[in-house]
Amino acid sequence: MAVFAYKGRNPRGELVQGRLESSDSGAVADHLINTGITPIDIQASAVRDAPASTPRGLFAPAITLVDVMLFSRQMYTLLKAGVPILRALAGLQESTANTSLKEVIADLRVSLDSGRELSAAMRRHPKAFGTFYVSLVRVGESTGMLETVFLRLYEHLEFEKEMRDRIKSALRYPAFVVVAMGIALVIVNVVVVPAFAKLFASFNAQLPLMTRIVIGVSNFTVNYWPLIMIGAAAAVGGFVAWRSTPGGRYQWDRIKLRIPIAGNIIVKATLARFARSLSLSIKSGVPVVQGLSTVAGVVDNDYIAQRIQQMRDGVERGESVLRTAATAGIFTPVVLQMIAVGDETGELDDLMLEVAELYEREVDYEVKTLAAQIEPILIVFLGVIVTILALAVFLPIWDLASVARNR
Repeated sequence: MAVFAYKGRNPRGELVQGRLESSDSGAVADHLINTGITPIDIQASAVRDAPASTPRGLFAPAITLVDVMLFSRQMYTLLKAGVPILRALAGLQESTANTSLKEVIADLRVSLDSGRELSAAMRRHPKAFGTFYVSLVRVGESTGMLETVFLRLYEHLEFEKEMRDRIKSALRYPAFVVVAMGIALVIVNVVVVPAFAKLFASFNAQLPLMTRIVIGVSNFTVNYWPLIMIGAAAAVGGFVAWRSTPGGRYQWDRIKLRIPIAGNIIVKATLARFARSLSLSIKSGVPVVQGLSTVAGVVDNDYIAQRIQQMRDGVERGESVLRTAATAGIFTPVVLQMIAVGDETGELDDLMLEVAELYEREVDYEVKTLAAQIEPILIVFLGVIVTILALAVFLPIWDLASVARNR
């Protein structure tokens, strides 16, 4: 897509100018009109913004979600207090502890000094500011509500952090249990079973089938563990390579949503992120079609993102948000009813916020009851493993004791 330089008048009659990336000048004009700007002049720009290299240096710290969240909150406070944007950035550059973010802010100041808009300058740093973030900043510049947009972005990022922490907390316990069980099985196969196998070999008797299977698995593990390690590493590498492809990422994101128990949490957390992001976009003045397109890149799940893109295409064709949401097949009937009310009353932003809060409450409940849901499954699995090992060890002993009594 090309970059176009534009000039226009905002609703107060003030002259605004900047640059936008789009397919053609007509799309730029449509975007400006949708954001309340009357275009005066639109020309193709000869210079395209190149992404800045951030962070510099091999050991430079990464720019975390918390860093961007604090940056947004501080920008809101400074702009609300009437501090000019360049002076605000200078103050943040001095006070920021993260050296990578400090370099990004320095580049933002240089870009603003050279005549770029803040959104155009932020677009040069995709590792720090995502597409959704830049889009809302651009809307804030166009509408004169930049400080309000920074506050909403702070609230949005705070919500994102909370959702990620909840999902990590939900998956930490089952992951720990599975790893512990895997380590225990390796120790049993490598240490315990071989010791019993030597004892049984001294009896020179026919062993039960279950015992022979367990000893065979143990011998294979002990004798061919290098091949097992290589195979496991190759499987992990193949999975990572497959997941990095567009098709593999789509399929894996779809599979994640179907994982028992954990998949339900991921679905609700992702939809809560979608609903809150769309509510924020609409409240900030972004049209529904553009908001859906932007939010699709925020949900961090290719499968759901494709469903959101289908919603966008339907709305673009003139269908209602309710119809496209029902066709997407990712919302519950209660949520669809709330979308129907919001679409009919023109309060879709408030209703989407309520949808987000509804999903958040459900995620919170699912996380709190996760241990109770997983414990029966783990107990059954552990019981099966222990039963197999116990029978494999004790059946030969019982057989030998029976033979001894008969004699």
